[in-house]
Amino acid sequence: MIPVTKPFLPAEKEFRAYVKTIWERQWLTNNGPLVNTLELKLKQYLGISHMLFVSNGTTALQLAIKALNLSGEIITTPFSFVATTSSIVWQGCEPVFVDIDPETLNIDAAKIEAAITPLTSAILATHVFGNPCDIEAIQTIADKYKLRVIYDAAHCFGTFYQNRSVFEYGDISVTSFHSTKLYHTIEGGAVFTQDPDLLRTMALMRNFGYSGVDTFSEQGINAKNSEFHAAMGLCNLRHVDDILKKRKYLYEQYMIRLGNLDVQFQKLENDENYNYAYFPVIFKTEALMHQSKAKLELAQIYCRRYFYPSLSSLPYVKHQPMPVCDSIASRVICLPLYHTLSLSDLDLICRLLLRAQNFDNDFKPKHFGKLVTDKIESEINITTASLNGTV
Repeated sequence: MIPVTKPFLPAEKEFRAYVKTIWERQWLTNNGPLVNTLELKLKQYLGISHMLFVSNGTTALQLAIKALNLSGEIITTPFSFVATTSSIVWQGCEPVFVDIDPETLNIDAAKIEAAITPLTSAILATHVFGNPCDIEAIQTIADKYKLRVIYDAAHCFGTFYQNRSVFEYGDISVTSFHSTKLYHTIEGGAVFTQDPDLLRTMALMRNFGYSGVDTFSEQGINAKNSEFHAAMGLCNLRHVDDILKKRKYLYEQYMIRLGNLDVQFQKLENDENYNYAYFPVIFKTEALMHQSKAKLELAQIYCRRYFYPSLSSLPYVKHQPMPVCDSIASRVICLPLYHTLSLSDLDLICRLLLRAQNFDNDFKPKHFGKLVTDKIESEINITTASLNGTV
């Protein structure tokens, strides 16, 4: 069985070494020493000045909206994980959707101005699959209309834009450190800002609004994270460069092997500064997507319709037709991509996708180099036999 993703796990002894210190201190949460160490090391690694480690990426979004004191309408994308829209609604604001660019899959900056009204307070854009938005255009619009900018950068660990971490942009950027992400703390997230006053506000909000032992200066929630999650983050940070290199290699191998497949790939803002977090494939029709997905699942290979459905179709938002997003969302799947995905498994995935579109004869491009095709044929035959000839 090949899942769509697997969490990276360090050697057990690495994690146990941190857990031993937690046992000795008996300091489990409430801004403990490992949380502080993780924040420091992440700032050093990313080359940023301000961040807070929080409980998850959804809470990070809620903190950002609350800290900016947003109200009324927030312009956002319909092509993102549900938490992007849910956080807007949860905070009592109204999401106003703007359709996406059909190539980058990010919010179409050229369509944002037309959606601005006197009630608009901010733009909340997602860097889809870790691919940066048109940051300059969005900031120009925000400056013109005096709007705040939040970036949902949940997929962006290791992505850079103009030689700076993508987390540096916007009034606030947020990310997720969920176990499905290439860098994770099991559960977790972070908020980033270059404004020290905003950072202080969110730091207080993260811990119920406490400003002293018995004093409160902000309306807060419990958005803290624990020493155990920080321990996993510290372990994984040691390996993140290798993780990024491996994912880039696997992404490139997909591109080589699927070059003849009649599909669309996401246009990257700059592939040299991209983190290769996901491998989305957009089929010509929804029927072809279902046909290919079924072919993979018969071989116990699982991909994901990500993102589907369009967020503009959620039952708790005002329906707004988004023709580009609706079309993309109906035809896209993300293929398996994770640190331990083997090249032979990747070859199997590609072979089955090409078979689904009758490209068998085109499966052996010159780029394969030393690939042992007989091994692939053997794996195909084993899989076929195990499924009683259903492939």
